[in-house]
Amino acid sequence: MVVDPEPASVNGRKRPQQPQRTHHEVADELRTRIRSGVLRPGQRMPTQAKLADEFGVERGAVREALRVLQAEQLLTNVSKGSPATVAPDLGLGRLLAGPEAPPQPTMVALAPRITGAFAAPHVEIDALCLTSVSLTLAMGEPLRQIHAGRIKPAKVDVRILLPSRDIDLAFPAPVDRSDPDRLRRRWLAHRNAQGQVLRHNLLSLRSTHGIDVQVTFRALPFTPPVKLYLLNGAEALFAYYTLVRREEEIDHEPLEMYDAEGTQSMLFAFEQGAGLRDTTFVEQSNLWFNALWETISSELVLTS
Repeated sequence: MVVDPEPASVNGRKRPQQPQRTHHEVADELRTRIRSGVLRPGQRMPTQAKLADEFGVERGAVREALRVLQAEQLLTNVSKGSPATVAPDLGLGRLLAGPEAPPQPTMVALAPRITGAFAAPHVEIDALCLTSVSLTLAMGEPLRQIHAGRIKPAKVDVRILLPSRDIDLAFPAPVDRSDPDRLRRRWLAHRNAQGQVLRHNLLSLRSTHGIDVQVTFRALPFTPPVKLYLLNGAEALFAYYTLVRREEEIDHEPLEMYDAEGTQSMLFAFEQGAGLRDTTFVEQSNLWFNALWETISSELVLTS
């Protein structure tokens, strides 16, 4: 048997091996093939062994990549035994993940990205927002995937920064500032209810699936003009709260207010490794969030 000599440089030293791709990079490439139609709905994927050979990675990295795409509902039948299959009913909502996805309203774009984050063994999600309603809605999909047995992280850590109950909110705010209490009470009840639902749904995974879950809230001394979601330290999702004037009935009386529809805010995605601009934005966003968390934020209790 002829053995190929190991690659060496002119001075006799071995050439450094090329760094192995991460499972995120493998997932990005396969996602691009699915979105571009190279891999068609219902088509069988190559075996994990063939993919590992193509990308020059271990099978474990391929498996993690396939799990990410399964969590995003782009693949089905992901297992150790047989090749996965491209989801037969791909729709727009399932093509919104990945670094090339265009900005979309929060309620459309957030759920598939949160679900993709839950494919990791240790899920870390940080959020800065006004009420956490978008995050609570987006968590529904990964929770369904967990209950269906498709994904099962070992650990989930969620940190959420919300405005303090003790501040004068910049918004939502009544047009007539002479009566701010009605709107403030409604916002506070909404903030607390959404936070309680989110915390309950996540902590229930401890007893139902044995997942180590931690959910922590802290209060900000200001009204955030933007929302930010940080996923596993590697992705930052950013949106502006754009104010509009509208009327709503509160305590059986109409009230003119300035408010923002957070679920409709356009979500911009930045991923570490997708270029210098994206990588720097993700790093700085994590630094900014941690600085707020560790300095001027305070304990938050979800009660009226």
